[in-house]
Amino acid sequence: MRRKASLVLLAFAVFFAALAPLLRWYAFPRLAKIPPSQYQEMVLEAKNATLLDYGTMRPKKVPKVTIVQTLKGNVEESEKIERTAGRDVVVWDGLSYVQGPDGKMVSEIPERYIFDAHTQDPVHADGEMVDGDPVRREGIEFKWPFLTEKRDYTYFDAQTRTSAPIHYRGTRNFRGLEVYYFEQTIPWTRVPMPKKMPVKGITPESVAKTGTTRWYTTKRMFWVDPTTGAPVNGQEIHREELRGGTLLGDQKKVTAFAGHVKMREDYVDYTVDLVSSQRQLVLLLTAYLPWAFLTLGTALLTLALFLEARGRRPDPGGKSSPSGA
Repeated sequence: MRRKASLVLLAFAVFFAALAPLLRWYAFPRLAKIPPSQYQEMVLEAKNATLLDYGTMRPKKVPKVTIVQTLKGNVEESEKIERTAGRDVVVWDGLSYVQGPDGKMVSEIPERYIFDAHTQDPVHADGEMVDGDPVRREGIEFKWPFLTEKRDYTYFDAQTRTSAPIHYRGTRNFRGLEVYYFEQTIPWTRVPMPKKMPVKGITPESVAKTGTTRWYTTKRMFWVDPTTGAPVNGQEIHREELRGGTLLGDQKKVTAFAGHVKMREDYVDYTVDLVSSQRQLVLLLTAYLPWAFLTLGTALLTLALFLEARGRRPDPGGKSSPSGA
């Protein structure tokens, strides 16, 4: 009986020991993914900012500029792309809506971001765009991969329509979470005028005829939960200028917008709570269950060896006890 019991225990020990790495390295990469229907909204503010008054073409100080960012999963488009891509795809239709202290629109820039649901790598397909301009993204945008590493990543900048490194700057504690801090600086770069302008009658084409150009620079900062890859906080020190041309009169350049953009406090609190709950699901597949199965397998192996050793112990007469006893 001891031998039969030890063999059963040995079989279970092998099963659980094999299940631990299988769950972590095979099941997790296939099970962890962004749902195609996900919707999220984020409100950011730049207090005591500088904003261009298009009536006078002079910059002025304003108490607050508000940026509302929305990302809406387009299930129909994701299913359409999946049929040719042969993998799970997420399509996010995004909108960055900027409004001044009077509630009027300053700019409105739509995006379509297409990416692999598991790895967050970009998927190139028809419809990938920023403000109506076709783009070909390289690197990530909005979200880091699951199990983010302590290294630099390539991050897509929607204003310049280009990708550049975003640098890992260390591990920090943010409201009880251990997070990775990343920074990216985009130097002064000429960028397109928004398709939708805040003043009637002014279009990118009419501005181009005056010879005036738009320039932009930013320092982008993210605090990222490494388990889920989700930013729990984001900030930008953002500046835009209009340069040259007859539109500015006697001015060579004028500040169109300047401010330290930060997530609104209630959205920071909401994001931290959401990520804290989601990270438990990821940890269940990557740490809790694999380690539990490995520990259980080791314990069962130890018990199997103990029973086998007892079954082979000599009896008082000097003979080994029957293995089936």
